[in-house]
Amino acid sequence: MLTAPQQPSLDDSEPPAPSTAAAPLFSAKAGAGDSGSGAVGASMASKYEDVKAQTAALLRLYHQTRDPALRNRLVEINLGLVRKEAHHWRNQCDEGYDDLVQVGCIGLIQAIERFDISRGLAFSSFAMPYIRGEIQHYLRDKSPTIRIPRRWATLQRQAKKVIARLRQELGRSPSEAEVREALQLTEQEWRELELAQQNSLLLSLDAPVQVEEDSVALGDTIPDQRYRSFQLAEEDRIRLQNALAKLEERTRQILEFVFFYDLTQKETAERLGISAVTVSRQVKKGLERLAKLLSQDIF
Repeated sequence: MLTAPQQPSLDDSEPPAPSTAAAPLFSAKAGAGDSGSGAVGASMASKYEDVKAQTAALLRLYHQTRDPALRNRLVEINLGLVRKEAHHWRNQCDEGYDDLVQVGCIGLIQAIERFDISRGLAFSSFAMPYIRGEIQHYLRDKSPTIRIPRRWATLQRQAKKVIARLRQELGRSPSEAEVREALQLTEQEWRELELAQQNSLLLSLDAPVQVEEDSVALGDTIPDQRYRSFQLAEEDRIRLQNALAKLEERTRQILEFVFFYDLTQKETAERLGISAVTVSRQVKKGLERLAKLLSQDIF
């Protein structure tokens, strides 16, 4: 199932109540007696490694025992990932910070449940698409629009003009670096512009994904046109979720990453430790299987 309840449940306990201000996973402030920023940086790096090691140990133990107390502890020590993402989205929507943290915890719990420690991936890198995806889904359901700061909206318009001009001058599509240089943006500003562009779009099941030589969409697997919007009635969402649950675990996970968590096929391949060709084939296979299940409507 891809959609969790809007309030995560950690059995009888909940994640620690977030502060009203976003906080990073680790914080350090240099005081009068500190030796300087180098010492602070070393201290933060050490704390990060400690939490990384603690997370890995707890994940191993949790997947052996399925002890809810261990899962709760994993949520606690990785809550900074959720807070960071919630703070990012809080500046672009009308939803409360606490609500975003609670929704983000759903994604964190999903990542804890699905993480395969044998692959050697960093848990934080694995968890972020789940956290971000849950928050995005929540916002798409709750908010008709996501605010885009005026500066970014202006830059988006300028970027389109620059791309068109450079394409004509160069006789080819300009590279990201060429567009960024023409706009006189730093790399960080460019990334923020990309995020603003992504945030201005509402997720649609019509969003195309390239599969081998064909462009397909998840919505194409649903035969009736009334299902084509993401704003599905609850029973229709359940149909799609039930169909996804019928897929093989790996195929379902690939479809989740590509269609629901906005990863490219290359990013999905790297995250799962498989080739991009395998991802492409699994996407095609999964869509064909979904189309068959939904046309039969047998669950």
